[in-house]
Amino acid sequence: MRARVDDVELIVEGSGASTIVMIHGWPDTYRLWDGQVAALKDRYRCVRFSLPGFEGAGAKRAYTLDEVVETIRHVVEQANPGERVTLLLHDWGCFYGYQFAMRHPQLVERVIGVDIGDAGSRRNLAELGIGGKLMVLAYQLWLALAWRIGGRVGDAMARAVARVLRCPTDRRTIHSRMGYPYAVRWLGAAGGLQGVRVFEPQVPMLFLYGERKPLMFHSRAWAQQLAARPKSRVLGFATGHWVMIGREREFNAVLAEWLAETDVRLAQRA
Repeated sequence: MRARVDDVELIVEGSGASTIVMIHGWPDTYRLWDGQVAALKDRYRCVRFSLPGFEGAGAKRAYTLDEVVETIRHVVEQANPGERVTLLLHDWGCFYGYQFAMRHPQLVERVIGVDIGDAGSRRNLAELGIGGKLMVLAYQLWLALAWRIGGRVGDAMARAVARVLRCPTDRRTIHSRMGYPYAVRWLGAAGGLQGVRVFEPQVPMLFLYGERKPLMFHSRAWAQQLAARPKSRVLGFATGHWVMIGREREFNAVLAEWLAETDVRLAQRA
């Protein structure tokens, strides 16, 4: 099923009592989750959409945090009215999805975060050190400038970063307009980031991350605290940032196992 919600197209596949809303990050689209939909749609309703502005059509613009969170709310309420959903998140999808979960806890049953934990927290920045902070600043500011410049030059700048980061996304689908989250953060586009809260999960959470990358987007203390929470789990994979592609089979197996375990526990609680 396909439907229009705000500025995005909603894709719903599969069936089941529970709904999983999948949100990607830079420089991806809803297609990032193809492998997970194939693995889960026999048991779950899988709901996907591309973040506003990430598809090729439309004029360049920056979306505020409030706008993106509201789009997620409208997606959840239309796809699964009156029920709570599971969030499956990656990269900027984690950032927006975590903010949504804190603002609308009544709509979220479980959270699955991929590779982004307490990124930007004092503990995470301390572990990154000066070198890591400079790396983050370099690629994120570059992408913010690519968004600002736009056109063929901006697109080439964005694709250059994707190549350096070994992004598995089809280069032909990558464009500078996807970089507006970085422009919002670093250049103050659309008023800058306002109302950001530190994510503290209040529901069962599965956190999966890649171990083979130059930067970690979570602190060790955050991961340890999460792993100690009831019905939550933390697991690293021998791959990079795009864990769901780099270790697809293992990723899907862990995903399905944890979902089944928490399905039972949530049903018992109800």
